[in-house]
Amino acid sequence: MYSKRQQERLTVICLVHSALVLGLLQSGAVGARRLRGGRSERRASLLPSAPHRQRGDTTTTESFALDFTAVEDNMDSFMTQVKNLAQSLYPCSAQKLDNDMKLHFLENMSVTCNDGTPAGYYLKESRGSRRWLIFLEGGWYCFNKENCDSRYETMRRLMSSSKWPQTKTGTGILSPLPEDNPHWWNANMVFIPYCSSDVWSGATPKTDQTDDYAFMGSLIIKEVVKNLLSKGLDNGKILLLAGSSAGGTGVLLNVDAVSELLEELGHPNIQVRGLSDSGWFLDNKQYLCTDCVDTISCAPTEAIKRGIKYWGGVVPERCRLAHEGSEWNCFFGYRVYPTIRRPVFVVQWLFDEAQLTVDNIHLMGQPVQEGQWRYIQNLGIELRNTLKDVPAMFAPACLSHEVITRNYWIDIQVKGTSLPRALHCWERSLHDNSKNSKAPPKGCPMHLIDNCPWPHCNPTCPTIRDQVTGQEMNVIQFLMHMGFDVQKMAQQQGMDPSKLLGMLSSGS
Repeated sequence: MYSKRQQERLTVICLVHSALVLGLLQSGAVGARRLRGGRSERRASLLPSAPHRQRGDTTTTESFALDFTAVEDNMDSFMTQVKNLAQSLYPCSAQKLDNDMKLHFLENMSVTCNDGTPAGYYLKESRGSRRWLIFLEGGWYCFNKENCDSRYETMRRLMSSSKWPQTKTGTGILSPLPEDNPHWWNANMVFIPYCSSDVWSGATPKTDQTDDYAFMGSLIIKEVVKNLLSKGLDNGKILLLAGSSAGGTGVLLNVDAVSELLEELGHPNIQVRGLSDSGWFLDNKQYLCTDCVDTISCAPTEAIKRGIKYWGGVVPERCRLAHEGSEWNCFFGYRVYPTIRRPVFVVQWLFDEAQLTVDNIHLMGQPVQEGQWRYIQNLGIELRNTLKDVPAMFAPACLSHEVITRNYWIDIQVKGTSLPRALHCWERSLHDNSKNSKAPPKGCPMHLIDNCPWPHCNPTCPTIRDQVTGQEMNVIQFLMHMGFDVQKMAQQQGMDPSKLLGMLSSGS
């Protein structure tokens, strides 16, 4: 432990460190703008000047995200300088800056996890920022007493808060480090653990029976938002409701409801937006039809049909009216999306592992058969077709599941644009639209989808490892492992096999 005097010294050093980092960021941006030829157009400065205050005005000034647009051509070198500077000032890290999110239980104790333990959330406040990011965790679901009992025995963390840790470290878009999270690092970060097993849709409390379960996912989100109002959200400007997997579907189901709740509570000026990661599932036909015994073997449509009844699931009103009597449709992205009023950015792997799992395609076992291979390719085509009218989306041709909280989320690219960059372009477009400018930002793409037809044909896809040896596999090794026939595929494409191999190696 440090003495009070040592703490004061370290605090001063850390303040100097922050000033140096911001100075480097600003000088880097200015230098990059000069190198770009001194264009006459006026660009926003890296950090805005503080607005003029009247005497006695105690309003907190907003802390904006850093705009790295000017240095994006040399981002790797620039971020290396930032990291080296941060590491060189070791006393700040020795003081252990308080970057973790802290656990808070809901004030309304009647809104609970499956087993009746209190629901809650993790929060890291960012003083001065008016941007809020609320993340919904994923983790499949259960849809009857039997598989919920099994889930409780094997995955209790997803049904109970009894062993939740007191703190949680944010990664990916929840990271407080600008080199890992260039545009949202200084937002107020909120992580809501998934403990309702209902794709964030339920509104059913636990009964008096000891072996009964509560399903209150939609109510947990609303209670968290209410609790956050007293912690600074009441002065918020932007709220990004994000989530992965079941949490990504939860975003689609709840983004309008969150906005409507804030309006009802007297906060209509908070702009609510959605970011759905790996939650855009298809209600397609399985490769092999199996009995609906558990979450993995059950066809997606059948599992949701059973689940929505068991959970007392709630779907958005506009979608409910569009699919009255068959509300289960609202759990599938391409069906619910047209009914959503708030802006939503969709992130979806074209060959999503969870989708393939429920479709009874298992890629990392024995080499796949020709029929399976055709099914996999058709899945990519189907997903592309459902996403073509989504204006803001990022869809790499990779075999994976979830991305926005992964450490490698800044490395994935589609057509030369990274995911953080695409999200930044989307935010810019929303800002411009609020000023009645309908034209998208120039050179700032936000509708990005791979055209190549095979899993992992994008060279920036996450690494795949052989499940037996643990060694990394390149694209060709992976496709061969799956039973990919280069000669036959080249013949079908009307090209030389060596040319096809070259294209696969380069990710063309």
